[in-house]
Amino acid sequence: MKILKTIVIVFAVLTTSVLRSQTYSNITYDAGTLIVIGTGADVCATSITINGTYSGGGSICTGALPVSLSSFTGTTDKRSVTLMWVTEWELNNFGFRIERMRIDENAWKEVSFVEGHGTSNTANGYIWKDEKLKAGTYKYRLKQIDYNGNFEYFSLESDVIVNPPGKFEMSQNYPNPSNPNCKINFEMPVNGKVSIVVYDLLGREVNTLLNENREADYYTIEFDGSNLASGVYFYRIYAQGEGQTFTKTMKMVLVK
Repeated sequence: MKILKTIVIVFAVLTTSVLRSQTYSNITYDAGTLIVIGTGADVCATSITINGTYSGGGSICTGALPVSLSSFTGTTDKRSVTLMWVTEWELNNFGFRIERMRIDENAWKEVSFVEGHGTSNTANGYIWKDEKLKAGTYKYRLKQIDYNGNFEYFSLESDVIVNPPGKFEMSQNYPNPSNPNCKINFEMPVNGKVSIVVYDLLGREVNTLLNENREADYYTIEFDGSNLASGVYFYRIYAQGEGQTFTKTMKMVLVK
């Protein structure tokens, strides 16, 4: 269990450290330091010695930490990211909130939660997959939370890069048959104009799903067949950009 302490020892201010949910085995702050811990954050370690000034709405905790994380890695496969982490032991572990930040957005978002193993003296492996991401650079971190509401962060050391597609592509609609809605994935390796049109068996245009300019990236659009009769239809993509063109036609079945 964590033991919360409030310690205020005033010395001359020489340097300033702002700490949020960082975890070490032992921490010593020399005389003349000013430690500011923001509200909602904490500094945890097996032992903490403060020979300076501690202030802020956060807390200092000592004693056994709730999780010993031995590894935290991430791999990419096209527009998907797989996170894997291993704990050596866990104490009162409620679970892990998975947070993601796209670099150009500069804001952390909670994207999922993975339950912990409570208290465990053996190694436990975790895996989670983030799918259908846009091209870009991402950061990931785990917010480990115990049953008392205490938490600490574990950040992925390296940024994760989802590169734009290497070629034009359009996938089979899913689900197929659709009843009556389905989704279609397509990929643009370059900036350009793209259209996706649905035809009936006689070759008549029955629905235009898309007709606009798009940047190089991965996309998903939705087909709504609620106004069409059950049967077999075809959908065709036509894309062009930077001197390249792409056309592909696929069959879909609509069941209502």
